[in-house]
Amino acid sequence: MDLTIPRVLMWQVVIGTALAAALWGVMGIIAGYSTMLGCLIAVVPNALLALRIMAPRRDPGASALLRAAWIGEVLKLAVTVLLFVLVFTQVRPLSAAALFAGFIATQLVVFSGLLMRRGTETDTSNTNGS
Repeated sequence: MDLTIPRVLMWQVVIGTALAAALWGVMGIIAGYSTMLGCLIAVVPNALLALRIMAPRRDPGASALLRAAWIGEVLKLAVTVLLFVLVFTQVRPLSAAALFAGFIATQLVVFSGLLMRRGTETDTSNTNGS
């Protein structure tokens, strides 16, 4: 079983929490919780997409996986927009700069998944039956 997706989600939470703690210490509590909210706005939709893609399906074919990915991506975008709307309308006071810093830093962790994935591919050997 490939653990790349759970690892990326875990690292998103770790990086977002570390950034929130750092900004809390440097800029104060408002920047800290605003950063953590930005982190959660990135992680929660990504986790929903991951669950959608990793869920077992009756049809194991590529078209079913592609359909699940498209539906999951639309769901991810909708939840992201909803969470941004909720935070901007319900949380006062809020540091928009810290919120976006948490969101962007957490989203950038996804690129590390490519490196994690490449590492697992090079660690295994494929002899193609020979």
